[in-house]
Amino acid sequence: MAQPQSRWLPILLAVCIFMQMLDATVLNTALPQMAADLHQSALNMQSAVISYALTLALFMPLSGYLTDRYGTKKVFSVSMALFVFGSLLCAAAPNLPLLVFARVVQGLGGAMMVPVPRLIVLRAYDKAELLERLNFIVMPALLGPIVGPLVGGYLVEYASWHWVFLINVPIGLAGIALAAKIMPDFYAADGGKPHFDLIGFLLFGAAAVGLSLAVEMLTHPGARLFSAVCASGGLAAGALYWQHARHDGDAALYPPRLRLVRTFRLGILGNLVSRLGMGAMPFLMPLLLQVVFARSASTAGWTLAPVALAALLTKPLVKPVVGRFGYRTVLVWNTRIIGLLIMAMALVTASTPLWLLVPALFCLGMCNSLQYSAMNTLTLADLRKQMEGSGNSLMAVNQQLAIGFGIALGALLLNFYGGELRGDMHRAFRLTFVSIGAVTFCAGWVFAFLHPNDGGNLVHGAEKAV
Repeated sequence: MAQPQSRWLPILLAVCIFMQMLDATVLNTALPQMAADLHQSALNMQSAVISYALTLALFMPLSGYLTDRYGTKKVFSVSMALFVFGSLLCAAAPNLPLLVFARVVQGLGGAMMVPVPRLIVLRAYDKAELLERLNFIVMPALLGPIVGPLVGGYLVEYASWHWVFLINVPIGLAGIALAAKIMPDFYAADGGKPHFDLIGFLLFGAAAVGLSLAVEMLTHPGARLFSAVCASGGLAAGALYWQHARHDGDAALYPPRLRLVRTFRLGILGNLVSRLGMGAMPFLMPLLLQVVFARSASTAGWTLAPVALAALLTKPLVKPVVGRFGYRTVLVWNTRIIGLLIMAMALVTASTPLWLLVPALFCLGMCNSLQYSAMNTLTLADLRKQMEGSGNSLMAVNQQLAIGFGIALGALLLNFYGGELRGDMHRAFRLTFVSIGAVTFCAGWVFAFLHPNDGGNLVHGAEKAV
């Protein structure tokens, strides 16, 4: 039970999650200006975004083990300090390689800044208060994607891109000071020594890094051999992890029996494939508006805001829609609609009025919100209690990897089409939107393998909060 002085605890945890979500989105509108200052092409700046998403994916699984062993207060404070330090390194980075390194340091802290606050709430409050407290700290996560592009756009336009990172410093330092006074310190629930599958973690991480680097390096013509080596290493590490997991069973980082649950298996695959297009859009749209159409960073931020705003407003409609049509029908057709909306972005020209673009992006945001909520709830629907922890962790990691893969795929297609069309970037963007949209459209076939009654326990019973 929380102590009386911890009445400020939910606010501290909410601010922490907001910082992480803000930083995940604030960079998109700042990339063109950052590229000019770092003497890079704006089309090659995706590594600054991918490195952060990949680091989150790799180190999120450590959160449970670290808090059980070292306590929530220490892990929270160290993660916040790493995030602040990484932000300072980002602001001071003189070139792209050092910026990528700084983003990795920042990601080491950010990886703990969502799961640890959730764990603290679970252990600090009675069950009767959980829903209210969790909703309070998660709400800023929905506001971050709205505020992020706007903050990034205005900071770049009226200050400099360095302030995109420097705004984290005073907030982070205040959070560390406040945590020292009010943060409860929880360890392993049973008081024993927590177990962690180190070998599985290293093999799974090697597979994720190898495959991510393979896609990323394809955008660099001189690194094709290195890309092939990374892909081979990633696939080999994945095969070794599978052998290790089969041997360790339930003690593995992600137990093999998770694959036996049809809704989980299809939910994970559908999450990965359908998020490729949705993950690429926040990267591609600001580049199109600023690099090709010469719009300001703040204009690009305002244009992206309807996507996130629609996602927030659609949340209350998710359960009625899914209850009316069922998970299978909703996911199959909603995925296809998202694919068509992404392809429709190929119709946008420099003379297209922004007021005409906003409704399309608002519809895309509504469909994205419905997609995320339906996929997440269905993925965890049929997991048993003892499998929920590892299943939830794998789903979170999968989502972060999908964001990185989506951005890398968008950048790869953009560079390929740009080269083929000899620098006609508008046509290159058009073909990229069509290609990304087609991939998303085809992802609807994954959900076609669901049974019509899958998720019925969520629709007709108490829906899980994810």
